[in-house]
Amino acid sequence: MRRPAFQSPVAQRGAALYVALMILILLALLGITGMQVAGLQERMAANYLGVNQAFQTAEADLRLRECFIEGVVNRDGACAAGATTIEQRCDDGFDATNWAAQMSTDVPQVNRVNVRSIGSCISGNSPLDMGVGPVNEDPNPVYQVTVYATNNAATANAAVDTIFRP
Repeated sequence: MRRPAFQSPVAQRGAALYVALMILILLALLGITGMQVAGLQERMAANYLGVNQAFQTAEADLRLRECFIEGVVNRDGACAAGATTIEQRCDDGFDATNWAAQMSTDVPQVNRVNVRSIGSCISGNSPLDMGVGPVNEDPNPVYQVTVYATNNAATANAAVDTIFRP
């Protein structure tokens, strides 16, 4: 006697239910993983936006300070509406990396600027060990401008350090 090609419905009882439940569990796991990845990417995008805003703020402040210095050195008055304090000491031990790291621990977070005249320090116009500003006008005006800035929410920060020669 030959066996029928199809088994009787009694032998298949509940198999479709188990297969459907397994597929539903797999789809649920894929959905949960997808939601976690999307949430992580959203946080990464928000962090990138915050850091980018902080960098753009620091860059804008840096360019403004350079304009102030340009106005002081060349007496052109292009940025006469503002001013900046310029340190004249060569041997003050300033390190931009340490300065920015110290600013990042301040509460509340605020934007800071440090401007140093370093032309006389590097051209030999004054001795480094004296620690005083140049007596006469510097023939080689070079400035170090360091800016520390945060984004509007103060959740990210950036520091920009540049050497500027007007």
